[in-house]
Amino acid sequence: MAGIYLHIPFCKQACFYCDFHFAVSLKNKDDLLKSMAKELILRKDYLENQPIETIYFGGGTPSLLSTDEILRLFDTLSKNYNLSADIEFTLEANPDDLTTQKVKEFSNTPINRFSIGIQSFFDDDLKFMNRAHTASEADTSVKRVQDAGFDNITIDLIYGIPKMSTAQWKENLHKSFELSVPHLSCYALTVEEKTALHHLIKTKKYPAVSDEMAYKHFQILAAETAQHNFVQYELSNFGKEGYFSKHNRSYWMGKSYLGVGPSAHSFNGFSRSWNMANNPKYIKSIEQNVLPLTTEMLTVTNQFNEYLMTGLRTIFGVSPDIIKNRFGVVYKNHLLKQLEKHLQLQHAEIKEDTVFITSKGRFLTDTILSDLFFD
Repeated sequence: MAGIYLHIPFCKQACFYCDFHFAVSLKNKDDLLKSMAKELILRKDYLENQPIETIYFGGGTPSLLSTDEILRLFDTLSKNYNLSADIEFTLEANPDDLTTQKVKEFSNTPINRFSIGIQSFFDDDLKFMNRAHTASEADTSVKRVQDAGFDNITIDLIYGIPKMSTAQWKENLHKSFELSVPHLSCYALTVEEKTALHHLIKTKKYPAVSDEMAYKHFQILAAETAQHNFVQYELSNFGKEGYFSKHNRSYWMGKSYLGVGPSAHSFNGFSRSWNMANNPKYIKSIEQNVLPLTTEMLTVTNQFNEYLMTGLRTIFGVSPDIIKNRFGVVYKNHLLKQLEKHLQLQHAEIKEDTVFITSKGRFLTDTILSDLFFD
């Protein structure tokens, strides 16, 4: 089973923290969507006719697309790929795009899952991040999608925002519980170079992000979601049973996926490729039947590190025996040796031949991984 990701690189405005590829001008939208449809055809053999279990429209802001534009891309997919009958089709959406009319139109497409970029239910936070929607729109967007008959919904929330109190963070979580949202993706605010947020903090126009506050928020997140029967099945993802993201889970389980559109990444287990992050150049290259991508062949060490990076972020963990069989005994011995101090600190544990990050170590996952990687 495999997945397909389509990157829609357009937004109404730039969020201060975002370092994804996008443009605020829509002048190339028609040509770019035609090029994406053509890339789907040019690369139809990449997944070797594996059944396609998930389709994910990400961005950018895919909810800027019309239903006709979505249906045209889906038609290209259905004609060139082996789509599973029970496919998960996710559309990322901003709350301000989810008007009553737009949601009604989306209900007449194959979309069956929404990922709504709420980020916060407080207007001050949204203004701080330069989001395009209001707190009121955040609330009503979820209700509109539910009223249209969609129950497979996830929302994004950001914690560790400067001046966000623990009480406000709890209120954000409780609001999502009140709305009966069955899946949450929650991320600590990070400051990436070359973003507006990085510049604003560097020039002291905005307060710096506090790791200590982010950790407090993370502890609240873990406790509150557990009390409301959510499973933290991945470092940043919390779902009710039956509502785990099939698409994101496929990344963490090492399944193959095809990424289409500017800056999109693809992976087939042995190589990784990524498209150029430039809309006009992407369009021109596709028009000339040249795939605008760079490919990296993964060494055994790359594959080992990838297995750790994806598996240890989840509740599924990694197996030393699988490591021995796939990568060799040297890699198994390396893992067990490097793991010793984290076992002593109770940041990791081994159960039934599987290594897991403990709840105590979860916030330190990136640090633990850097110790475990084979250099």
